Amino acid sequence: MLLKYSVGVDVSCKSLKCCISTIDKEQKVKVKSSTTVSNNLSGFKSLIDWVKKHYNDPEVPLLVCMEATGVYYEQCAYYLHDKGFKVVVVLPNKSKKYFQALGLKSKNDKIDAKGLAQMCAEQHLKIWEPMDDFYYVLRHLTRHHQSLQEQKSALNNQLHAIQHSAYQSKTILHQMNQTIALFDKQIKQIEKAITEHITSNPEAKAKFDNVCAIKGLGIISVATVVAETNGFILFENYKQVVSYAGYDVVENQSGNHIGKTRISKKGNPRIRRILYMPALVVKTCQEPAFINLYNRTFERHGIKMKSYVAIQKKLLVMIYYLWKKNEKYNPNYGMNIQEKELVLPSLLAFEKGKNEVASL
Repeated sequence: MLLKYSVGVDVSCKSLKCCISTIDKEQKVKVKSSTTVSNNLSGFKSLIDWVKKHYNDPEVPLLVCMEATGVYYEQCAYYLHDKGFKVVVVLPNKSKKYFQALGLKSKNDKIDAKGLAQMCAEQHLKIWEPMDDFYYVLRHLTRHHQSLQEQKSALNNQLHAIQHSAYQSKTILHQMNQTIALFDKQIKQIEKAITEHITSNPEAKAKFDNVCAIKGLGIISVATVVAETNGFILFENYKQVVSYAGYDVVENQSGNHIGKTRISKKGNPRIRRILYMPALVVKTCQEPAFINLYNRTFERHGIKMKSYVAIQKKLLVMIYYLWKKNEKYNPNYGMNIQEKELVLPSLLAFEKGKNEVASL
């Protein structure tokens, strides 16, 4: 008796390596067939025809598993989802650890497709849901904004180095200043496009206004967080959001050994990057909920940056809370509720051999 059909798809820019497997009630995984199709519309149609050829029992569930390889998987994932297939998208580091656990020594596209099919067959993986069009466009805009900012910063650093060098070229300095001016112009244009896109959705605009009531938190910062999390649609609680952004706590303890406790940073780096400056500003603006957190954590360990990271974490959870509840930020009312929600069961630090529970 078969329990599940699973299709593993190893995605590259031009092709898709596919493997279809089955798992029975004795947990035995059997490979039925393998194929290669092009990563375009005609290839997707060929993939569906190939799957239907080997999918002999419609009553048995079938899942298609692929890695989140940049943007190359998106067209196939969206196409299969629109055709009614259940699609699973896993992070490459997760599949890599699984392949290592299987003892696979070699690596190529065919082996990866087979491994993904086995992984999907043996494990209970979460079904992928496509991003809403509004958030998908918003993500493109915010990521382009970040790219422009990073290029401008790199160019400013180069300009600073040339200006302080022994020999300077007026031509190079002139061109670099022109390029920086162009970046400034494009950044203003993309910020205007982000604002207009948000305004085009009245429901989202109202939520943005609620969150941006926090002094020091701007529309670009909130737009980046919301775009990277797809409007928090798939998150069931704040702990999942914290983990997704890489702010979850990692402990290092074994027997008598007590190592450093830190955030994992295994999550979306764009969220951590965009919340850096707002964390500094809300502290400067003396927002009660955040200044109290900063003072409390700084007294504990005396490290400013760790206290600012705690503020970043709290900012993220507060954005999640206000967005999901569709409530406007209130410094007094919000402080009590959000402090209670942010109590973590994880240990943040070991001090004098005693465990302390962090309330962020």
